Amino acid sequence: QVQLVESGGGSVQAGGSLRLSCAASGYTYTTNYMAWFRQAAGKEREGVAAIATRRGTTYYADSVKGRFTISQDNAKNTVYLQMNSLKPEDTAMYYCAAGVVPRGRSPLAYEYAYWGQGTQVTVSS
Repeated sequence: QVQLVESGGGSVQAGGSLRLSCAASGYTYTTNYMAWFRQAAGKEREGVAAIATRRGTTYYADSVKGRFTISQDNAKNTVYLQMNSLKPEDTAMYYCAAGVVPRGRSPLAYEYAYWGQGTQVTVSS
């Protein structure tokens, strides 16, 4: 089992920044990807960013490319999502996910095995 705890959400004005953290514990060595997803009210969940935890390769949704950065601190078993130039359309519940993504599958569209409880991000105009 892997436990994920997100933090860092909040309210910010458009153009502002937030940094989300996801602390992982348990059998984290059994996973090869960690990712951030978001779900806005009335919309489907979408993959925002992902990182291959062993290689460090990163993936981003087109909607956040150039504004969001995913990174990891292996010593702390923590993944971060730095969000800059935030827009009202970034408002959503953000979830951290971890799991084993098979080769050939998109880490932004995969159904991960482990999920955090979510942290709310609200961007006002």
